Amino acid sequence: MFSRILRFAPARATAPTTTLARHFAKKAAASLGIIRLDYDYPPALGDIDHPGSFGYDVYYRVVPKLTFEMCQSGKLDDEVKENFIDAVRYLEAKGVTGITGDCGFFFWFQALARQTTKLPIYMSSLCLLPAVTCAYAKDEKIAIFTANSESLTPMRDLIRDECGVDTQDQRYIIVGCQDVDGFEAVADGDKVDVEKVAPGVVQLAKDVVAEHPDLRAIVFECTELPPYTDHVRAATGLPVFDAISACNTFIGGSLDNKRYGLNDWQEDWDGEQDNYKYGDNLSDAEQEELVNKVHD
Repeated sequence: MFSRILRFAPARATAPTTTLARHFAKKAAASLGIIRLDYDYPPALGDIDHPGSFGYDVYYRVVPKLTFEMCQSGKLDDEVKENFIDAVRYLEAKGVTGITGDCGFFFWFQALARQTTKLPIYMSSLCLLPAVTCAYAKDEKIAIFTANSESLTPMRDLIRDECGVDTQDQRYIIVGCQDVDGFEAVADGDKVDVEKVAPGVVQLAKDVVAEHPDLRAIVFECTELPPYTDHVRAATGLPVFDAISACNTFIGGSLDNKRYGLNDWQEDWDGEQDNYKYGDNLSDAEQEELVNKVHD
């Protein structure tokens, strides 16, 4: 009797999905496009400008003349606007799955990028803020860590319009890292000493938790804060979301999930990033436009 039951048992679910996949042309592996400021610095592992921070292909494109100061202002002149649009279109032509920027202030240009492409645009980790907010009760707090505590003030209306979130509501705690020893290197465009800065970021997070025991989550807005995400998670026990989290979330919506469903419909990532250097994939004329020149 037992053998008869085995003989008529249905086939494993993986067999038909693999067979079905043969009827589809394989899609390219998921990849990320990152628009870069006209600003060069040695990024630490975990920084959005370090390709080793990602488990999938990333492609970069610098926008000539888009300096940090211009990005912070939220206003592009006509020439830089065209350069920005060219960067979006370049990354789109590379076949990327989604596009982000290497500075939180790129959130000013979220709408412009969306108007240029149908790809998902997530110019800042603040794109995760609505989801993080929904996860907690209205009387529970969320901390937003930024490079400078005053930097989000001019973006209040933008964040409200894009995210449906008022960062001046009492449930949001804005935390600036401007006084953390060593973090001034970010503003100076120098290499950040992660081992030196990490204890200060951790202590700052602990202080915020002690002051706000009803704090439930932290969002790192600055793209140079992810190297400290795990430090803060371990020290506080709180979930911490950052620019890499945002990229992983959106890229995850386009990845082959090998645990279930249809398999073998997407190429696997080869595990190697393109050998990219600041200014690559710009023409000679575009490189001449760079404010921060390429150094050999």
